[in-house]
Amino acid sequence: MQQTENVTSEGKHEEKHFMATDLIRDIVIGMSDGLTVPFALAAGLSGSVANASLVVIAGMAEIAAGSIAMGLGGYLAARTDQEHYESELKREWQEVKELPHREREEVADILREWQLPEETVNSAVESISKDPERWVDFMMKYELGLEKPEPRRARNSSLTIGLSYIIGGIIPLFPYMIIEHAQTALVTSVIVTLIALFVFGYVKGKFTGSKPLKSAWQTALVGGAAAGIAFFIAKLIS
Repeated sequence: MQQTENVTSEGKHEEKHFMATDLIRDIVIGMSDGLTVPFALAAGLSGSVANASLVVIAGMAEIAAGSIAMGLGGYLAARTDQEHYESELKREWQEVKELPHREREEVADILREWQLPEETVNSAVESISKDPERWVDFMMKYELGLEKPEPRRARNSSLTIGLSYIIGGIIPLFPYMIIEHAQTALVTSVIVTLIALFVFGYVKGKFTGSKPLKSAWQTALVGGAAAGIAFFIAKLIS
């Protein structure tokens, strides 16, 4: 979460909060892998082949496989979250119906942790327990820390991660599409991809609340290191 504080000209205190949304997280997951894995693969192949078209073919195959795998992973993760939420929701409804005294005491314990006066706790427990839906919702949020997943989360997550992976993967491969010699294309790919990694890391830092420049350098260094290791391994093997 990112939080900034401002004081207006009238002296009023304002806070601005940013919560990284599911969409932003999915883009970060897809783009970071999409930029790094095909980049490392292309660099590694450049150490052993001279024809850039071979690098493009292998890179496109990897992007296709990687985007499907990443998208499927995002779908399954979101489905697991949905199923976990539904399972816990069913259990909470059962406990509210069958064990209301224990559930009321759990509500009271949560409110006491907020250091509310005992008379306020008792009044709040009575108010919350009068409405079963509000009661269950309270327990889901504050006992279990679970928020209701968005219904189309699994589908949206898989598409976002997969498309982000494709977009990220095309960037390091593009120089090989327009330059015939793999070694020459590698130099251009390194420059273009490191710039893209730096920009992506900076934007990621802005959205996720970390220091943008630190995030930019870290992202570029990790991607560059992965490509460098792959390149020298390919050189040694060849």
